[in-house]
Amino acid sequence: MIVLGLEGALGSFSAAVGQDGRVLASRDLAGNVALEAGLGALAATMRDAGVPHGRPDRIAVGIGPGGFTGLRITIAYAKALAQAWERPLVAISSFDLLEYGGSLDRVLTVVRGRTGVISARWRDASGSVRASGYIADALAELSPHMPPGELPVLGAPEDVRAALAEAGYIVNPLLPVHTPPAAALALAGASTPPAASAHEVRADYGELPAAKVPRFLQ
Repeated sequence: MIVLGLEGALGSFSAAVGQDGRVLASRDLAGNVALEAGLGALAATMRDAGVPHGRPDRIAVGIGPGGFTGLRITIAYAKALAQAWERPLVAISSFDLLEYGGSLDRVLTVVRGRTGVISARWRDASGSVRASGYIADALAELSPHMPPGELPVLGAPEDVRAALAEAGYIVNPLLPVHTPPAAALALAGASTPPAASAHEVRADYGELPAAKVPRFLQ
């Protein structure tokens, strides 16, 4: 099975093609050029991978949480392609794609949203719990579930690691097994059940962007 992975919530825009557990090709662009250059990068990735007839068997897209604009653009691309090509669409969370390929039995996975805001998920043998909001608030909400001592942390920027250290945790920073992020989607998409319809796939923003008050109301 050939899977096209598309991801735009984690700061960049990436595309990757996977088949039989291997990544055949990938591209990673700055997030601020996703609208202008995203489709070109996607097409070049499929050419590099030698996708027959220019169409994969299915599409996997990252649904967040993460950056609002990149997430919205990427999901729009994925839905349009799934409908035009009549291919199944697989939705995978940012937490799952960051953790994909790892063997940790417990981990705190962090995704940055707008400035100063994160979405984080703590997962261990008993299950998972997540929180979104300002760094201090999100970590405070998760801290009752996280044991003291060494803490495996995936994807956290420096300010989040510093906040955890100030709270008394010994931070063990980890990197994703697969990069760019779309590579994890191209691999995980082969074994993840697709949505019944592309219309069912929706963005998980973690926390909605801050509203701006129109000038005439200020």
